[in-house]
Amino acid sequence: MRTAYSVDTVRAAERALMSRLPEGALMQRAAAGLAAACTDVLRRRGRVYGARVVLLVGSGDNGGDALYAGARLARRGAGVRAVLTAPDRVHEGGLAALLAAGGRIAEGADAWGGHIDLVVDGITGIGGRGGLRPDAAELVRALAATGAPLVAVDLPSGVEAGTGEVLGEAVRADVTVTFGTYKPGLLVDPAAERAGALHLVDIGLGPELPDVPELEALQYADVAALLPVPGAESDKYRRGVVGVVAGSARYPGAAVLAVSGALRGGAGAVRYVGPGAAAVIARHPETLVHAGPPSKAGRVQAWVVGPGLGDGAEAAEAVRGVLAADVAVLVDADGLRLLDAGALRARTAPTVLTPHAGEAAALLGVPREEVEAGRLAAVRELAARYRATVLLKGSTTLVAGDDPDTPVRVNPTGTSWLATAGSGDVLSGLTGSLLAAGLAPRDAASAGAHLHGLAARHASDGSPVAAQDVAEAIPVAWRDVRA
Repeated sequence: MRTAYSVDTVRAAERALMSRLPEGALMQRAAAGLAAACTDVLRRRGRVYGARVVLLVGSGDNGGDALYAGARLARRGAGVRAVLTAPDRVHEGGLAALLAAGGRIAEGADAWGGHIDLVVDGITGIGGRGGLRPDAAELVRALAATGAPLVAVDLPSGVEAGTGEVLGEAVRADVTVTFGTYKPGLLVDPAAERAGALHLVDIGLGPELPDVPELEALQYADVAALLPVPGAESDKYRRGVVGVVAGSARYPGAAVLAVSGALRGGAGAVRYVGPGAAAVIARHPETLVHAGPPSKAGRVQAWVVGPGLGDGAEAAEAVRGVLAADVAVLVDADGLRLLDAGALRARTAPTVLTPHAGEAAALLGVPREEVEAGRLAAVRELAARYRATVLLKGSTTLVAGDDPDTPVRVNPTGTSWLATAGSGDVLSGLTGSLLAAGLAPRDAASAGAHLHGLAARHASDGSPVAAQDVAEAIPVAWRDVRA
């Protein structure tokens, strides 16, 4: 599992560790890891000896890390030149080490007057706020135009370490070498999209960090441990039954897609309620169908409500009926527009909301752009305001529980091809089925998002993909995770 901690937590841990180490030891550990990562990049491009390296050096420790790493590269035969963005506040020890190793100070982007093999971004660290200053931004743009790979020190300069926001111009890295632990901005878009490949350097910070992180990203083993496996005594009812209330005369496909996801999500049976029964049975004859209302359809362990419902009186009544049930409920799509906030907050059984950015903005009463720019804040606010587990879909899918002391989960799987009509319906059915199979809301949402994204990767393999393709690839993703 990848974990990330807030800026304040990281700083406190660093102070505690430095108090027990010789002066400068922690920076040397970081510089050694950074130099090793830079060496790997240079080797992939040909060689270290004779390579031309430009360091973008800001003030403070981040610039010091870059300078000490540059000194190590220079001792291996690389030509290293440092562009100082804050000459009056440069890390003196790091600069002295670089110069002693044969490195030089340069002015501006033409540090080498032509070909560059590597750029190292050490302009700002985790304390940077508000994007790059104009002169630094101009320098970064000029060096990016050379096509040289860029390695960011700890995080790309200009992004917000604690939130993942990008409030101005920021570096776009090919590789980010971070120290001690991941920071939220490395895992949450839009900042994460600028980090490139992540490389974590162990500097001994682990024992100083608290047990509960701010963010966590599940890996295969974590998801595999959550997935339901039927026992020898299981039958379709013991495995759980999920009810799906979806589709309408205008959107019968939403019913089919939600049921497609639900059938592959671990529950033993799927009950469908709604006007799309003919379409559902034609595609999935194993589905149990009922004309409604949901309260008369039979016993379920979880409900999924909302995909393709429309906004008529019958749809609104269906949402009300499902929310009144004393079982876990997942609300998606049209159901989010039709839900009663008071009734939702009054529920004692678990609730999962699965909005995209536009739906989240409507629930919060803010512009969509605000949600997209501050996804971490948005998902936390939604979970707190509606007393629900919230799965916020998007380029970074986030899952927040209604307990503010529980880490937000970041989903690491997926592909940009997943931005296709109906894919959210499949995710709803899949996640609802995991709820019915007995997973806790936060676990069901996290595992559902992980499998859904992985299924999309398998289905697309770099090409366009349809929602039904994603549903059909869920068993492949499931086996992949379990293996």
